Amino acid sequence: MFRKPLAAALLFSGAMLASQPVLAQDSAADPAAEAPEENAVIARVNGDEIRQSDLIAFIQTLPPQLQGQAAFLMPQLVQQLVNNALVTDAGRKADLAEDAEVQARVAEIEGIIIRQTYIQRTIDARVTEARLGEAYEAYLAENPPQPQLVARHILVETEDAAKALIVDLDGGADFAALAEEHSTGPSKTNGGQLPPFSAGEMVPEFSDAAFAMEVGSHSAEPVQTQFGFHIIKLEESRMSEPPSIEALDGQLREQISQEVVEELYAELRERAEVEVLLGGPEPAEEAAPEAAPETAPEGTPEAAPETSN
Repeated sequence: MFRKPLAAALLFSGAMLASQPVLAQDSAADPAAEAPEENAVIARVNGDEIRQSDLIAFIQTLPPQLQGQAAFLMPQLVQQLVNNALVTDAGRKADLAEDAEVQARVAEIEGIIIRQTYIQRTIDARVTEARLGEAYEAYLAENPPQPQLVARHILVETEDAAKALIVDLDGGADFAALAEEHSTGPSKTNGGQLPPFSAGEMVPEFSDAAFAMEVGSHSAEPVQTQFGFHIIKLEESRMSEPPSIEALDGQLREQISQEVVEELYAELRERAEVEVLLGGPEPAEEAAPEAAPETAPEGTPEAAPETSN
């Protein structure tokens, strides 16, 4: 028998398979793309075939932690598919296909699938190469090249150790060799070489010191940060290279897809009559008319001011 948590997860996933259609996925990440072309039969229930594609669809409904163990759970997964088919067959024989509750849920699922398909096809039609190009140009305008440094560093625990290394560098010692021998940072294995960085991508003390240096020079004094004491050698100062449109393809497509969906909503609302009865803006309260100042009835003399005798 299944362990209770596993059995519960499999039963729940079997139910969710009918109520939550799987959204379109990138074929490179879709397990079905790697399934054998013949889509082999893995079981039969009352003459109906259960195929490998059914198993893959079932696995996609499982919680992520179980998906990662699918290879080890294969016998249990196949048995649960058989159980699902048996119950479905029993329900059909009990005429549940004509049941009002079943038909209502089928209509709901049909609506979900229609909605998802309509949105996806609208996105596919509107995410064009021209629009991707426009989005890329907008990205470049909003993210212009920034000053970027190429540097090495040596990280040590004490200020005295850093000062001693600066003396060695002043005497002509090789920076990369000293970094490999003395640095406590992970970059020691490649002579203290750091990836290119812009202002703000390093801790402030390190960044400020590096951007104040001249190319080819090393720190005249140790630079203290939360990690220890650094000696920096500035090797190059340049402007950053913008990412290629290919590198941003996924990001741009996602951005445009969101824009397309918002456009679609707006277009459909413009052509439709929509009345929101719950959660809409509150109607403005009509201002009550100001009360007229009290006046004495016509023909009534005003009270005379009090006077002292």
